[in-house]
Amino acid sequence: MRSALLGLRVPDWRALFAGLCLCMAAYCAAVPAKAGVLTHAELVRRFPAPLIVGERDTELPVWPLFKQNATATELVGYVFESIDLAPIPGFAGVPLNLMVAIDPKGVFIGVQVLSQHEPVFLDGLGEAPLLQFVQQYKDLSLKQNISIAQGTRSGARADAANAHIDGVSKATASVRIINQSILAAALKVSRKKLGFGAARDPDQIAQVRGDVFEPRTWQQLCDDGLVQHLRVSNRAVEKLFAGTVGAGLDSVALNQPDELFIDLYLAYVSVPTIGRSLLKEGSWRKLQGRLEAGDHALLVMSSGRYSITGEDFVPGSVPDRLLLRQERLPVDIRDLDLDVRFAQGVPGFENVTVLRVIAQAGLDPAGALDFALPITRNKGIVYPERITRELGVSYQLPSHLLIPAQASSKSWQGIWRTRQNELVLLVAGLLVLAAALLMQRHLTSDARRFVWLRRIYLLYTVGFIGYYAQGQLSIVNITGAVQALVAGRSLEFLLFDPMTVTLWIFVVLSLVLWGRGTFCGWLCPFGALQEFSHQLARLLRLPQIRLRTRLDRQLKRIKYVLLALILSSAFFATEWTDRLVELEPFKTAITLNFVRSLPFVLYAVALLMLSGVIYKFYCRYLCPFGGALALLGKVRWLNWIPRRSECGTPCQTCRHRCDYQAIAPAGTIEYDECFQCMDCVVIYNSEQKCAPRMLELKRANVIPIQPVMKGGENK
Repeated sequence: MRSALLGLRVPDWRALFAGLCLCMAAYCAAVPAKAGVLTHAELVRRFPAPLIVGERDTELPVWPLFKQNATATELVGYVFESIDLAPIPGFAGVPLNLMVAIDPKGVFIGVQVLSQHEPVFLDGLGEAPLLQFVQQYKDLSLKQNISIAQGTRSGARADAANAHIDGVSKATASVRIINQSILAAALKVSRKKLGFGAARDPDQIAQVRGDVFEPRTWQQLCDDGLVQHLRVSNRAVEKLFAGTVGAGLDSVALNQPDELFIDLYLAYVSVPTIGRSLLKEGSWRKLQGRLEAGDHALLVMSSGRYSITGEDFVPGSVPDRLLLRQERLPVDIRDLDLDVRFAQGVPGFENVTVLRVIAQAGLDPAGALDFALPITRNKGIVYPERITRELGVSYQLPSHLLIPAQASSKSWQGIWRTRQNELVLLVAGLLVLAAALLMQRHLTSDARRFVWLRRIYLLYTVGFIGYYAQGQLSIVNITGAVQALVAGRSLEFLLFDPMTVTLWIFVVLSLVLWGRGTFCGWLCPFGALQEFSHQLARLLRLPQIRLRTRLDRQLKRIKYVLLALILSSAFFATEWTDRLVELEPFKTAITLNFVRSLPFVLYAVALLMLSGVIYKFYCRYLCPFGGALALLGKVRWLNWIPRRSECGTPCQTCRHRCDYQAIAPAGTIEYDECFQCMDCVVIYNSEQKCAPRMLELKRANVIPIQPVMKGGENK
């Protein structure tokens, strides 16, 4: 690679760098951290006197709210962020962050938007409809089935078993994600803090066994309780309203008391033994294709005058006439709008509905599922009085169809299982890289082939490791561990990101064998973006700047200074850590895919553009994570890059060709700054580029030696 040497005076470059540092410092001070957690001071501002904000809970990320009542201090409720408890990705792939407050009875005190990246509310409708939407949760209860209004419904109906809130036109998917985020987070808090779930930890739940299939006939499913049955006559329903103002309001029930009101069958159809026995193979596969990892599906089959889907039911919505509760808490169920065909021997029904329970709802398949059919009668015309009674059905899966919850483990094990396909692809890629580094001589024997193999691998790094699997390692991994250790907390939270853990294991091994360059040169998605930026700049014939050796060495020390500042803040000034780590552009460019406020985006783009003319500018001079790896890489066992005695004396070809400027004038490799691009290894093995090799062949009378230009480049 040919670069132009600039003859600028050192003071000019120092002034330029000083200006850059000042801009970065001003940036950190002026731009608030976007990923921080609510502080005590901020909550005091949002919940002023007479409310009192307590200290953040040590086990669950919630803040208690108190109120002084005479001599007693009463608990008013809990405040928490949805992103801490239910980080459900939105349309932009980024979880919304909502501040939620609930009282001790599970009633919403309020919901506020802290951050969101939904395109429809950023560039389309604006944020006003979103703010109006979340205001509707106030005074609703977690003991209700809260769903988004459909059709002509309007406003929240707090007295009904189902509370409906107005949706936002053209933002149907976004508001459903918001609703799920709020409810999933609030249900976790209510189970752990309000006693709604016998204080059961929602992270410790059983899993349905997907590897067990025991064919059953319809009768066997019913006999084993795998299909639950409820048959109710008009007379039985009328008895429910006896003694109330709702009695005698149903003329059909009075005139035909022995006729069928509903004949209902319920089945946990996502369980293979049940689903594959009830459905034809094509319908079973179709159902599996509609479910995400951890989701549940329930099959409702009924006949009679009463159906769980009323006349105004909208496919894909939440049914009014069927509720699901577990441990006294409602579980959100939604129509899958799926037509299924039954297997041979299964009877036909007038009404068939498949309902979905998303993984974030926290349904425990090992617990009892309590279904309720609310029946409502209205008395009066102008201001009708609503009288509701319920029919109940309980459903329990047998233990042999379940993987029991492990008392000593959290849901990180489930996350590893759900991402096993991605982990296989990651491990395969890491094995390919390890083999390439171990067989470097064969890999670099053909320069053109090596260049294309490296480009393909860097595309894999950006596309799969970075944007798809979100495996960008970062200084945040280190500061998070430091802060947890300082606070005396467990490092178990690291296991919730299997891609990061797997990468760290490989990187630690590679540090011992080869040094920091394995990650920085091959596995860093932002580093790969910089390399592609540099290649694009060369195609556009932009000038390439190669700094003087002395200035290059001085600038490389900056990353260690930044590393020291960030680690010091993690120990002594944690409120600054979230701001200082924003010196890394990784979150903006990779994690958030540039969907962020303008200052962050401009900063990341500027670094990529700068890397187009100064090769990997950020990686070499500013990356604190790279500095940490360079220090950890000092335990390296191998000096694995081959050298000849003539390297440095007299040959300087590799040194002048090294864009990282990681080769000393004496010819030795500075592994702390080496990114393992292996360009020098390609030269070492080349009979056309390596001067000592060419001289060896000349002496052996194998090939004629070719003249070498100043700087070690061939004519």
